Amino acid sequence: MELTAEILRNSLIVLHFIGFAAVFGGFMTQMKAMAQGAAKIIPAMVHGAWTLLATGILLVGVREWMAMMEWAEGLNHMKIGVKSLVLTLLIILVLANKKKESVKAPVFGTIGLLAVLNVVLAVFW
Repeated sequence: MELTAEILRNSLIVLHFIGFAAVFGGFMTQMKAMAQGAAKIIPAMVHGAWTLLATGILLVGVREWMAMMEWAEGLNHMKIGVKSLVLTLLIILVLANKKKESVKAPVFGTIGLLAVLNVVLAVFW
């Protein structure tokens, strides 16, 4: 059963990376347009943001299960809370601007920054 939990956790991590790639990749494809004031929220960014949320929630659940079964250490709930706040802000910005013809550079830059911040928190904290 421990192996199943580890495979499930690793699979969710891969999907979490794919969600990040969709958000950050969408951001990168619009950087030239951002400089011209014509950046748009592309569908990949919306789907990626929702993927990050869904897989993040599932990852926390799997890790809590693993910790309860003493297969892994407990989670840093402060880290999870901060990452959740960053992701919530990212989702709000993406959803609030997805139907606009163009997104202002500071707002669009903040979306990219929040995506990168989420990864930085995961790696360095």
